[in-house]
Amino acid sequence: MTIIEAPSRADLVQRATELVPLIQKHAPWQEENRVLHDEVLNALADAGLLKMRIPVRYGGSVPDIRTVLDVVAELGRGDGSTGWTISTMTIGSWLAGLLPDEAQDEIFADPDVRLCGSVGPNGVAVPTDGGYILNGRWHFNTGAPQTQWDTHAIMIDTGDGTLVPGMAVVRVSELTLIDDWHTAGLRGTGSVTTIAQDLFVPSARVLPMLPVMMYNQHASKQNADYLAWKVPFLQLAVAVASAPALGMARAAMETFMERLPSRKITYTNYEQQIQAPLTHLQVAEAAVKIDEAEFHLHRQAERLTAKALSGEPWTLQERAAARMDAAAVCQRAKEAVDVLNTASGGSSIYSDVPMQRIERDVQTINLHGIMHPNTNAETYGRILCGQEPNTVFL
Repeated sequence: MTIIEAPSRADLVQRATELVPLIQKHAPWQEENRVLHDEVLNALADAGLLKMRIPVRYGGSVPDIRTVLDVVAELGRGDGSTGWTISTMTIGSWLAGLLPDEAQDEIFADPDVRLCGSVGPNGVAVPTDGGYILNGRWHFNTGAPQTQWDTHAIMIDTGDGTLVPGMAVVRVSELTLIDDWHTAGLRGTGSVTTIAQDLFVPSARVLPMLPVMMYNQHASKQNADYLAWKVPFLQLAVAVASAPALGMARAAMETFMERLPSRKITYTNYEQQIQAPLTHLQVAEAAVKIDEAEFHLHRQAERLTAKALSGEPWTLQERAAARMDAAAVCQRAKEAVDVLNTASGGSSIYSDVPMQRIERDVQTINLHGIMHPNTNAETYGRILCGQEPNTVFL
């Protein structure tokens, strides 16, 4: 197996940490304008944090999965929308790495390329000479206004009336973008709706996903030696997508502790909130929940790495457990933020206090269909009880 060098975890995480003040500075602007600030995007690119899942031959770095998760979590500490957007771009780059190498040559020809994506299979690709005709409408298309390529989940018409899950990678310039991202949380992600109408997509940029999801089979020969592409799509995607939630919880703790010395508890005799036993209990509870979120995030990394190294197939229970870990990251992070938000008092509702934005962002990530704690708990529990799963997304 080829050993491929990558920047160290400490190096990449430090780069993310150094960008946190800049990201925090622009977080209100990003929420107001519903996309990432150009200065933030440029800084992320200069730091190499948009290339963590772009093959080295195109200028990428491809660090281990724990490094990717720690970097995305750190960006989420700066701002939830930034962490979520970079998680999506990272997953988009990884997906493009599944394609035949000639398709990758086209996509990664631009050294500054950015990819977005959506996971709902809301389009149908019908075979035609040399490729497919794609029609579809995708909501929640994070980063579309600021990327060049889109990795869309689709259904592929096999020609006999059967539809199978697939992926189509298309130029964003060939799509219609609907500016409808007016939401309560993660407002800076630019997750607009995109539409493809009678769009021709070459065969090299369309890929059936069941072999990737179930057997780690893909079309790239040059990426065959990368551990990064020896993992199943869904288990990778939920791990990366859950990382911003941990960062949001850490940001909530920092915000709370920064304001704590100057706060009292109104309508009580506590002139300093920091002296109240209730505050001590709240801080301890939130800290433990943040630790639990970190545990579940890193357990995902350990599982992905171990399975990639061993080459052993994933069991159904392991697949469901990966989704459950992602849900646990989001749920524990939200619980920590809820505790700290409750303890922050009425003054925290002002728009210049980050706590209110963090609360809305972490609530939004918990509502994501593929990571929803209730949905994933039911699926995991069904399998533990010996029942058939209630979903094909495993």
